[in-house]
Amino acid sequence: MTEKITRINPEQLHETPGYHHVTVVETGRTAYLAGQCPLDRNGDLVGSGSLETQVDQVAANAFTALTAVRAQPHHVVRSVIYVRSDDRDALSAAWRRLTDSAIGPAFTTASTLLGVAQLGFPGQLVEVDLTVALPE
Repeated sequence: MTEKITRINPEQLHETPGYHHVTVVETGRTAYLAGQCPLDRNGDLVGSGSLETQVDQVAANAFTALTAVRAQPHHVVRSVIYVRSDDRDALSAAWRRLTDSAIGPAFTTASTLLGVAQLGFPGQLVEVDLTVALPE
């Protein structure tokens, strides 16, 4: 059996900027990726103060984690994006850069974008958590 992922936007709900309100998964296995941070392979923060550079690193790290479980961005069934900012323009910029990245298809599923006061590493501006329906 191959994975079946159905994404739905009920007509009675508002239009979205690319994500779906509902994602239904009919598969056997799920992977939960830890929050992907803007750290390089050595654990050093990349792009301190640069949202764009950090988003790019997070996207690269997420793609690597997906590859490790033999999944692709379209297998993601839930995403949560954390941006250290209360500025809607910064949140929108992070969303656009992620959706335009190599892992962009991951964000067509049920997604949440949050502005937060603090993240785990000094200078960290963005983090992404992903839930993946693993292909067989």
